[in-house]
Amino acid sequence: MSRGVVTYSQVGILGSLHLGCGSNRSKPVEAMTGNGFTGSSGTLHYMAVSKRSVGGVGSGVLGFLGLSALTGVLITTALTPALAVTGLAANNGIALFENLPGYLNISALSAKSDIYATRSDGSVAHLASFFDEDRQEVGWDAISQFAKDAAVAAEDPRFYSHGGVDLQGSLRGAVITALGGKRQGGSSITQQYVKNVLINNGVNAATTPKAKEAAYEAASEPTAARKLKEMRYAISLEKKYSKNQILTGYLNIAGFGGRVYGIESAAEYYYGVPAKDLTLPEAASLLAIINEPDRFRLDKPNDKTNGAQTVNAAGVVTPYADTKGRRDYILKEMLQYKKITQQQHDDAVNTPIAPKITPPSTGCQTAAGSAYFCDYVSWVIRNQYDDLATTDVNEGTQLLQTGGLQIYTTLDLDLQNRSETAIAKNVPFSSPQLNIGSVSVSVQPGTGRILAMAQNKNYSNDPEQIAQSPDYSAINLSSDFSYGGSGGMQPGSTFKVFTLAEWLNEGHSLNETFNGSRRDFTRFKDSCNASGGASDGTWNGHYNPLNDDQTQANTALAATKYSVNSAFVSMAQQLDLCKIRQTAAAFNVRHADGTELQLPPAAVLGTEYVSPLTMATAFAGIANKGLFCTPIAIDKIMKADGSEVTPPASKCSQAVSEDVAAAMTYALQQTFNGGTASASNTGTGIPHIGKTGTTDSAVSTWMDGASTKVATVVWVGNISGSVNLRNTYFAGRQQAAVVRHQIWKDVMTLADQKYGGDKFATPSSTTLRQVLVPIPDVTGLTPDAAKKTIEDAGFVYADGGQRDSNLPLGQVAGTEPDGQAGRGSTVQVFTSNGLQIQVPTVLGFNQAQANSLLRTVGFSNIAVQKTAVSDSTKIGLVVTQSPSAGSYAKRTDLIQIAIGIAPQ
Repeated sequence: MSRGVVTYSQVGILGSLHLGCGSNRSKPVEAMTGNGFTGSSGTLHYMAVSKRSVGGVGSGVLGFLGLSALTGVLITTALTPALAVTGLAANNGIALFENLPGYLNISALSAKSDIYATRSDGSVAHLASFFDEDRQEVGWDAISQFAKDAAVAAEDPRFYSHGGVDLQGSLRGAVITALGGKRQGGSSITQQYVKNVLINNGVNAATTPKAKEAAYEAASEPTAARKLKEMRYAISLEKKYSKNQILTGYLNIAGFGGRVYGIESAAEYYYGVPAKDLTLPEAASLLAIINEPDRFRLDKPNDKTNGAQTVNAAGVVTPYADTKGRRDYILKEMLQYKKITQQQHDDAVNTPIAPKITPPSTGCQTAAGSAYFCDYVSWVIRNQYDDLATTDVNEGTQLLQTGGLQIYTTLDLDLQNRSETAIAKNVPFSSPQLNIGSVSVSVQPGTGRILAMAQNKNYSNDPEQIAQSPDYSAINLSSDFSYGGSGGMQPGSTFKVFTLAEWLNEGHSLNETFNGSRRDFTRFKDSCNASGGASDGTWNGHYNPLNDDQTQANTALAATKYSVNSAFVSMAQQLDLCKIRQTAAAFNVRHADGTELQLPPAAVLGTEYVSPLTMATAFAGIANKGLFCTPIAIDKIMKADGSEVTPPASKCSQAVSEDVAAAMTYALQQTFNGGTASASNTGTGIPHIGKTGTTDSAVSTWMDGASTKVATVVWVGNISGSVNLRNTYFAGRQQAAVVRHQIWKDVMTLADQKYGGDKFATPSSTTLRQVLVPIPDVTGLTPDAAKKTIEDAGFVYADGGQRDSNLPLGQVAGTEPDGQAGRGSTVQVFTSNGLQIQVPTVLGFNQAQANSLLRTVGFSNIAVQKTAVSDSTKIGLVVTQSPSAGSYAKRTDLIQIAIGIAPQ
């Protein structure tokens, strides 16, 4: 597993950059330079075998002796099979030859992988290719006859007559080499094919750069044993396959310089045509390259010895003079063996070499605006198919670059194009004011399919290009770090949806009142940190968050609509921070760097670092009745042999109950109706849920939302730095802090038109009920004790002043209201003025006695009335009094008594 090969670093959001699209991990033999590919110019590549150049006379003699011995073995074996079988002519060489394995396993060639998106009409659009070797295998009929004839004439004129080994050519080559001429391989096309297959098999089987290099060297070492094995395989190969099949295989495996392999890719790269359309001079020029690819390749126009302005020995400008010399030799051979006419030969010789270099689509930089989605797909393959047990190689990368995969993605090109356009209209690629970034990512609820992923940067994995212009980046700001992304961004108030979810999980309702005012919060339950020792699972401290404006909210419904910070912190204080974290985790929300969330009180308002894709999939889950599905980017993967590879599947789970989800969507719809998301209203009539987010000092701004069919998250903010977007204006555009709304509205307008949307479920009465709770009796308490009791019960304390009471001065005399009220309601608390005394009973007293007693306890304002009584025993006595005995009144209050008299 070599999951994150770092190519360079970039200052930004945790900006370690990863191995990008089109990066290569192949074996070194020849430097990939001057071929027009984007990538690391110092990376070395294995080349298919080619002819050797000049060697010394001494080594030539040794080669001659060894090759002559081998040729003798072959002649003996080929011409006297009976002797070989009976052992009468056996010798050590023949024994060795006969004991070699006769079957050559031709493993699949390294083939490029392609990534596709689907258009609205069902057709596919090619996004990018990945390869170590740019090769497209083609059949016999897809190759120009000129190319076939040029290969045979130049490399093996007796190809169609020998049995796999050209004895005459091998012996001639050895003699020429021994005499000090150019070193000649003398290998037949079949032998060259065998050698290339052995190299291919060995290199593909190796997993580390060192092992690949060793495999190449083992298959290329200039020893008699290796040569003998190649001959043995060549003979057996000719018995199994036809000449045309072998020649086709040879043309498909041959190297044509740099990372170009096979006649089809060579034709497209050097001349911009398929192999079947190659002209005679073009075909001969390409077959010339096979002899010495690095010397004869045609993509180095500035090369002094073989470039577009090469001057030959006669002082005449001859484009690609070295290659032309080899090409003209091939044309001469084709004429000699009657593959072309004299006129064709002369016309071709007089045709200058004029390549039309057409670099292959390599890596995600060719996917234009879809490049960041393409990059995400490449990381899916890398991560999904990597073997964690192998720490020195990433099998996913190898599969992508050599496996010939056809990858059909979830990308909706219509929505992707709209997302790119919406960002481009509102956010620049770069700004002198700040390191600006913006993304828009859309996900399909119920499937997790990523429909769009756009960014305000041009994709590039070239460090020089990135260093020269802030318009370019390799960091995918939409995704997690392990998928080519950053360390994430603070989501701001969009994170409040998880406190809302847990509020409803715990049985609270949207209309339940609470104290949502701004104040100092000091204690929160956090069972995740309960250790049973020093930590009791309680967060203790001081947290007094600011609100964005003066809006007040005392219900979850209002808090969501207007995004009131203090109200959400008040909700969280009545919950368990640990369970809020767990609810977020149920929607697969985690830090963008892969670590688990931490949730101090401030995190309720969105201080953790997450990726936009994470939030998009969470909102898709909310919109999908609480059923969350992990994101996927691939619908289908086909291998080169036509078999299908199972792509990574979305995993769905019920993050919250349908009842809770219905209440959440009800609240989140209100944000578009006079709430904080009003500016994002599409006006299409399709219902949406939404939540805005703005971090401290407007460093990052978000608009997250969804219909029942598409969820979209838009982020605009600082990639690095902390410039306030509310103080920033783009040239000719709106305030930077509000452009998120226009982007979201543009994207979701098309999503609504294309996908539609249903009504969200109606919330249950339970989640909408008003809840009344008892007001605590604080009579007789001090005002401070009463305030704490009232607030601990979830009410807002208000000092009602003094009231008349018999309680000692300053003690609480009562509240208003009393009994029950909605939590969060204001409760007025009244203290005693100490002026009331208890009214004594004077019933049955005569007037003088009653008057004396009342004045004795402190009452001075006494009024006496007369009233007729039928009971003669009550005449002259007090029969009624007001206030009644036992009640309380001030000393100055009027005390009325009635004295009984006889009826008139």
